[in-house]
Amino acid sequence: MLTDTNPYGSRTLVVEGDEASSVAYLCDPHGVVHGAVWLANHIPAPETVDLRRLNAGLPPVMPRGGTRHPAGRPPLDPARLEVLWFEEGDGVALFEDGELLAVIPGWADMEHGLPGYARDAIGETPFAWPLEEAMEGLGPRVARARAYWAWRRTEGAWESYLRYVLAHLDATVGPAGRYWDVSEGGLPTVGVTERPAVPGRDYAVLSTVGMSCQRMPQVEQYIDRPDAYARVELAFATRGDPRDAARLFLWLARYPWRSVTWLGHGHTARWYHDRAGFPVPGGYSGVLMLTGLGHLPDPSGLVFGGDSVRWLWLVPVTDAELGTAGHDLDGLAWRVARRLPV
Repeated sequence: MLTDTNPYGSRTLVVEGDEASSVAYLCDPHGVVHGAVWLANHIPAPETVDLRRLNAGLPPVMPRGGTRHPAGRPPLDPARLEVLWFEEGDGVALFEDGELLAVIPGWADMEHGLPGYARDAIGETPFAWPLEEAMEGLGPRVARARAYWAWRRTEGAWESYLRYVLAHLDATVGPAGRYWDVSEGGLPTVGVTERPAVPGRDYAVLSTVGMSCQRMPQVEQYIDRPDAYARVELAFATRGDPRDAARLFLWLARYPWRSVTWLGHGHTARWYHDRAGFPVPGGYSGVLMLTGLGHLPDPSGLVFGGDSVRWLWLVPVTDAELGTAGHDLDGLAWRVARRLPV
């Protein structure tokens, strides 16, 4: 009855129902379900789970003990439903007549018994957890998502953000040179700014501008303080042609939102084409991402949306080095950090 894809094209909310019940699914572009939540029964609730419906692939009917409306409620009207995506794009809220009906967060995992949250659910069941009991955490998330997208749609919002970040880089890295858009026509909007060599620095610094405009997905599942890690920009230092190195950002700048993941210190990425096509010479096969390279300019200090923005330097690494990153990150970082500028 309803299908809605997030602004990054990486997740789709599908609301389905029949005469018995309605359910919402959070799917990826390949149709794999990453989260699901029961929404409502439209018939009197059974005493136990109807396994025949489940085995037939039909939306589940919540047992009597798990629903606030054991007698059932009228079917959902798609015209009365509203979808609100989280800023990260990995979670979604569903409203009915302006009232929060359900939330499927990014950490929903059916295989581990973590479905979404539903307004009409009672107790923690495999089909839904009660929304009311989770509002202390989810309420601010939903409010922040609404405020973010309202700001993002405001005329001049992106231009104001862009000026803010560019001014910060002017002050911390040096005067600007060329600028390239690497958004490929979609969200997130991301550009690459060149900071040419200056007296006392014989290399150019490239930085993305726009990744930090939205939080990365999944960070809160791995980091206790997502406010310090959820917003990043990527940087690269080169003595070569900056236009070649800029291809690294065309490759990685939108990756977190397309793949619903995050980038941080110590993460690696393997070049997705033939190694001979790697943007910088040297026989490299990918990059290691590092923060705090003291011999390079320090662009830290930017804050956006109440969160600190971290710059991750892309350090090119060989195939063998990619293989050792998970076993000896500190040693590898020490060996390759001085590789920049390339």
